[in-house]
Amino acid sequence: MKLATRTVEKVWGRRELPEPFSRSFEEPVGEIWFEPPAILDQLLIKYLFTSEKLSVQVHPGEEQAGPGQPGKEECWLVLDAEPDARLAIGFRREVSEDEMRAAALDGSIEDLLVWHPARAGDFFYLPAGTVHAIGPGLSLVEVQQNTDITYRLFDYGRPRELHLDEGLAVAKGEVYPDDLHCSGIGGSSQSLVDGPFFRLDFCVGQPRPDMAARHRGPLAILPLAGDVTVGGETIVPGECGVGRNFGDVEISIDARTLLASVVSA
Repeated sequence: MKLATRTVEKVWGRRELPEPFSRSFEEPVGEIWFEPPAILDQLLIKYLFTSEKLSVQVHPGEEQAGPGQPGKEECWLVLDAEPDARLAIGFRREVSEDEMRAAALDGSIEDLLVWHPARAGDFFYLPAGTVHAIGPGLSLVEVQQNTDITYRLFDYGRPRELHLDEGLAVAKGEVYPDDLHCSGIGGSSQSLVDGPFFRLDFCVGQPRPDMAARHRGPLAILPLAGDVTVGGETIVPGECGVGRNFGDVEISIDARTLLASVVSA
C-alpha cells in the first residue's frame, strides 16, 4: 500500500519545500510524516526541512517512556545541506546532570554539544537518551520508533513548553560514539541499522540477497530516486510504500531506496 502523508507545521520549518515535493505553504512546514499502517505501526518515517535550529532535546528509552509506550531511538540520513549546516549530537566531554541543568537554564548547553558538519550522504544513529539538535539549512529523512515523546531542554527563547526535569531524568551526558556515524551514503548498497528495534538498508538498484533476507516480514520502502512497485502500485520519490513481505516489492534497477522493517521481540 501507499502510505498517507501528514504535513506538520513547525516554527523552524520552510515555506518552500525542495524536490521531490516542490510546494509552497503559507506557514512553515518542518515535517512530512508517512502514516504507519497497522502491519508496521512500530515504525515512523518522515522528511524534515529546517530553516532555523530545532530545540535542544532528548527522547526516553523503552524503560523510561512509561507503561505501554515505546521509547524513541531514531536515525537521520542527510539528503541535502547548505554549506554551513550542522547537527548537534552528544557532548564534548562527560557532563553531570547538575551541569546540564545549569547549562540548559542559561543557554550555554549549545556550547557543550558537538556540532557535526552535515553533508548529503551523512548518516547518524541516535540511541535514546542522546541529547541533540538539528541546525538550519538541512533536508533529511528520519526513521524512528513510532512515538513522539520529546523533552525540550532549551529552545532559544521560543514560547514553547520545556521539559527540563523529564529530560534530565533520561539524558545521557556522554560523548557521541564515532561508530554511530558514517558518510558517503549513496554510491552503493549499505546496511545502516541492524537493531535493536528496527533495521534500515540503503539499496542501489535491486537489493542484494542478504538485504532481502534481513527484511522477512512487513517492510517500508522509501524511494529517493527512481521508483518501486509495491503490491502492483507504483511508489515514487516523495512517497512511501509498505509491503507484507519482499514478495510484494519490485525495485527498478536505477532506483535508490531505503528499506526499513521492525526487529521482532
